[in-house]
Amino acid sequence: MKVMKFGGSSITSGEDMKTVAQIVQQENRADRVVVVLSAMKGITDLLISGAEKAECGDLQYRDNIEDIKKAHLGAINDLFPSKAQSEIIPQIATMLNEIEELLHGIKLVKECSIKSLDLIMSFGERLSCTLLTAYLNSIGCKAELIDARDMIITNRQFGSAKVLFDQTYKKIPPLLSKAEGIPVVTGFIASTENGITTTLGRNGSDYTASLIGAGIKADCIEIWKDVDGVMSCDPKLVKTAFVISELTYQEAMELSYFGAEVLHPYTMIPAIEKGIRIRIKNVGNPQAPGSVIADIDKRHTTQITGISCIDSVAILNIEGSTMIGVPGMTAHILAILAKAYINIVMISQASSENSICLVLKESEAMKAVTILNDELSNEIKSKGIAGLGLKKDMIIIAIVGENMRGTPGISGKLFGVLGEEGINVYAIAQGSSERNISLVTSKKDKDAALIALHKSFLED
Repeated sequence: MKVMKFGGSSITSGEDMKTVAQIVQQENRADRVVVVLSAMKGITDLLISGAEKAECGDLQYRDNIEDIKKAHLGAINDLFPSKAQSEIIPQIATMLNEIEELLHGIKLVKECSIKSLDLIMSFGERLSCTLLTAYLNSIGCKAELIDARDMIITNRQFGSAKVLFDQTYKKIPPLLSKAEGIPVVTGFIASTENGITTTLGRNGSDYTASLIGAGIKADCIEIWKDVDGVMSCDPKLVKTAFVISELTYQEAMELSYFGAEVLHPYTMIPAIEKGIRIRIKNVGNPQAPGSVIADIDKRHTTQITGISCIDSVAILNIEGSTMIGVPGMTAHILAILAKAYINIVMISQASSENSICLVLKESEAMKAVTILNDELSNEIKSKGIAGLGLKKDMIIIAIVGENMRGTPGISGKLFGVLGEEGINVYAIAQGSSERNISLVTSKKDKDAALIALHKSFLED
């Protein structure tokens, strides 16, 4: 058994969908496959934008519906001859009418809850899966549309729901085993125990594929993208970046956490638990071997495995004598930010305990400063906390790899390379796993830092 997931970048048109169908048909000759499909590229954004416009009473939400209609009717024209379109067009039209009714209702009440938005976003996957299923059947490759809401069960945390694993794993095998032909499953969407539509968050289709793979104990989960595999660094910035042929689950998770477009970290959890390998493949180059993510013992020939980067972060420094030797001060600060749903990407604290350095998304920086100034006002007035310092236009660079564990000199080499380039490091962090060293530097030094580090660690 093999699970094959295709993302939105793989299906920008009907011609792309034909390519996907050919790959599925070819793979199904050797293995029994389950297909998981995202919405066509840009459709989810159009649905979200349409809901936002409707909430504001902006009638231009109708333009969004028209754009969605054009994309899918265009795909139908690419996929089916005129005589065969009479069956598929009414199915698409029904869903488009439902979208219009929902957005019209939002316009009337001028409110779009996260719960309603989940239902609206679900149409992207439902539309694309309807098209692919019909096309596979039209070319003699029997397929059946499976709505993931019938088997992936979550809590009521709309927008990014948490999966109820026991219930989900019980539902997946019987539903898929009854499918007549290749199951084509809607990615990204799920439902509560009461059948209310939820979503798994952006990149949720990868997560859907992993859940299904774990549920049926698949031999492999293939994630089909528009690149040949997991890259050693961003190829748009580092021209010498190359495909990493093999990497461990832990390496892939570290790279994902720190900005590499590999997989969402949640995606790997079911696969790790069940010991299922994940392969990243390229729709545009299906013959390429891709990258394998698994429990691999073989060591790489390079000191590190890859380099990733998170853009648009800010450094928040909190300094003061009150913090020295006071138990719970750091916990108190983090609790204040957690209560405001502000995520801390990275934290660094000197042994003097005189200061704490927090790294967070730049978009949340001013909100964090305002809240902390309010909550810590007594400490600031008494001079126990000297104040809050904020640096914007920062990035996090992380070097990742299993070979870093127990290898002396990695940190020295890292800072030596940056020093030679005249690049200042504002904060650093390394966990005891030794698989990751993360540092914060200025956004203006991004290109130079990545090129120099890639050359030193992965080319020389």
